[in-house]
Amino acid sequence: MSTTKQKRTPSSTSSRGSTGSPGARRSGRSNRSGSRVATHGSQQQYSISEWHNTDEIYDRLKALLKEPPRTIRRDRMNEVMDYFDNRCQRSKAIAEEAQKYIPGGVQHNLAFNYPFPLVVDRARGAYLRDVDGNKYIDFLQAGGPTLLGSNYEPVQKKIIKLIQDCGPVTGLLHEYEALLAKEIHRHMPGIEMFRMLGSGTESVMAAIRLARAYTGKKKIIKIGGGYHGWSDPMVYGMRIPGTGRREAAGIPRGATSQTQECFPNDIGALRRKMMLNRLRGGTAAVIVEPLGPESGTRPVYANYNAELRKLCDEFGALLIFDEVVTGFRLGLGGAQGYFKVQPDLTVFGKCLTGGYPMAGGVGGRKEVMMLLAGGISAMGKRAFVGGTLSANPLSCAAGYFSIQEMEKHNAAVKAGRAGDRLAAGLKEIVNRLNLPYVVYNQGSIVHLQTSAVLLMSMRNPIKVLKEAKERKHMMEEMGAAFMANGIVTLAGSRIYTSMADTDAIIDEALNRFETVLKMV
Repeated sequence: MSTTKQKRTPSSTSSRGSTGSPGARRSGRSNRSGSRVATHGSQQQYSISEWHNTDEIYDRLKALLKEPPRTIRRDRMNEVMDYFDNRCQRSKAIAEEAQKYIPGGVQHNLAFNYPFPLVVDRARGAYLRDVDGNKYIDFLQAGGPTLLGSNYEPVQKKIIKLIQDCGPVTGLLHEYEALLAKEIHRHMPGIEMFRMLGSGTESVMAAIRLARAYTGKKKIIKIGGGYHGWSDPMVYGMRIPGTGRREAAGIPRGATSQTQECFPNDIGALRRKMMLNRLRGGTAAVIVEPLGPESGTRPVYANYNAELRKLCDEFGALLIFDEVVTGFRLGLGGAQGYFKVQPDLTVFGKCLTGGYPMAGGVGGRKEVMMLLAGGISAMGKRAFVGGTLSANPLSCAAGYFSIQEMEKHNAAVKAGRAGDRLAAGLKEIVNRLNLPYVVYNQGSIVHLQTSAVLLMSMRNPIKVLKEAKERKHMMEEMGAAFMANGIVTLAGSRIYTSMADTDAIIDEALNRFETVLKMV
């Protein structure tokens, strides 16, 4: 589908690379209340040029939810569907064949796109190509990990050599295990020790087990709406806060009996829950996505993480940061470095290896992490974790070299600059077209909320039951329209920029976004 090119001018933002934090601006290991805060080198830089006005975002999101869905016009949606029917025939055939052998036709939720999954055969830098030869600007970036851009060649060459010399896995110790752990500690000093695992889900499982073993307590409080993988205890209150076990089919009630949730930004409710827990055996940990649930889809206030730190210290609970997306994407110091709040445990996933498989791990204070000491000679109390493929040479080397390349090229800052430019351009388009949509970004994570389905809440269950299906379908259609215009996003509402996104690429993307938004 054709677009009309329009010259874009750089957005106006505050100076980038600031070492300051929007929340606690302290340094050192502890403050007067005993709260641990992150310690980082003065030269650490982050992708977020300035923290957003969170009140303004929520006011606009509430207004969007009050509006009826502003969908793409039916005649224009027919054009979108024609694109898939006529230009994506091989993808459609492969997707139909896959449905015969794969439940739902896809192996991962990210791969589903309305009206059917596209089959990609090439990924390079800022672009993807499907099997029909169509080219797309890649704002999915595999769900966030490829900060350097897809299939980044300098890392690729090193991994090819490693596979030729060593193979992807040996079952024995490899030097890159230690090199990666040391590299993570260098950038995040609060991670005194690190244990590599196979995925973000595994890493959350290990962190929860570790917290319970260390504290002797059972209850885990998650911030509602967050996604922390698909392990039994965490399939609770996912995506929409207050939904509890709504998606827990196949999971015994006992598996989630010690999991609780609290609405984002509600420190008072969290305090009350922890006070009640104190009478019932205590809280082992609070787990949070530090930008807010679903990578900041429900953004937190600037001081929120510092308040969580204080509460956990007061009630003797561990604070777990889920940095599966923010680790390295926000900056080499992660969200903990940006907010200057040191969690007890940090969970890693996607970004850890720059897109290579078996990406996951948990790190934190030595006294806590030592409970994960492995080997048949490990004595005394320990939290057992395993995984034959964990910390294999391929994933550890990919992580080590990817982080080095991120540092060498200041990748987070460059990706954040692209995110600023994209968000500024999207805001201008939305305002000019008088659309109620909400645009904001947290560095290289850009949010374009058109249906606001993920902002619904079980505090208003009638609205959820009446409108969730329609708003979800609207989001799917919006994602399809973006794709038909050569843009791949996450569910049509979340956009990840990378170091590969030049000004020219962002400006071309804005032209394509505008074409779609004019269809509304």
